[in-house]
Amino acid sequence: MPRHAAPFVFATAQYESGDWDSAPSLPANLIDSVARYTSLPVAPQGVSVSLSSDDALRYPLLFLTGHLPVRFTPQEGRVLQRYVQRGGLVFIDDHNHDIDGAFHKTATEEIARLVAPLTPLPNTHALYSAFFTFPDGPPTTSHELNGWGDNLIHEQLLAVRTGERISVLYSNKDYASEWNFHPDNKRFLGVDPTRFGVNIIVYALTH
Repeated sequence: MPRHAAPFVFATAQYESGDWDSAPSLPANLIDSVARYTSLPVAPQGVSVSLSSDDALRYPLLFLTGHLPVRFTPQEGRVLQRYVQRGGLVFIDDHNHDIDGAFHKTATEEIARLVAPLTPLPNTHALYSAFFTFPDGPPTTSHELNGWGDNLIHEQLLAVRTGERISVLYSNKDYASEWNFHPDNKRFLGVDPTRFGVNIIVYALTH
């Protein structure tokens, strides 16, 4: 899969079940962060791409989120399998921030069925130093600190890895809520929480 032939396009996976578009401001925010912090060429707007279409294979990173149960159609499953086999990275974030909700249960089951079971990603993995350095692993979200949902801070992300390369990255931390704000609001923040999103994008482009 080409990495640097054209500007990076942030792609949100559209799937038939659930609410795939539950974080509409997130793409613009991460696009702004890539442009702000890195020298990578980046398209000014993201795209929504159907997971049942071969068009999904064009993008090095697919973002997938939602609150509701996830059940991929046979065609979506075939495209997802081909996408991973071709070297793409799927980043799935549970917009509920819980460990026993419908999205988490079904999304993790679907990844295990179609790709491989998700396992904890070590906090020393190259993802955490791909651009910014996160010595303690995945940054904590404000929802975790405020006791949102399950009252837990998830210390690790989950992943399917091919060797050391991440094929599927899964988060219970609800980055979808944490990053779903207008980029102009960054001037009010002491630390920009989308910096970890930059790491995910840089990792996808370089591994």
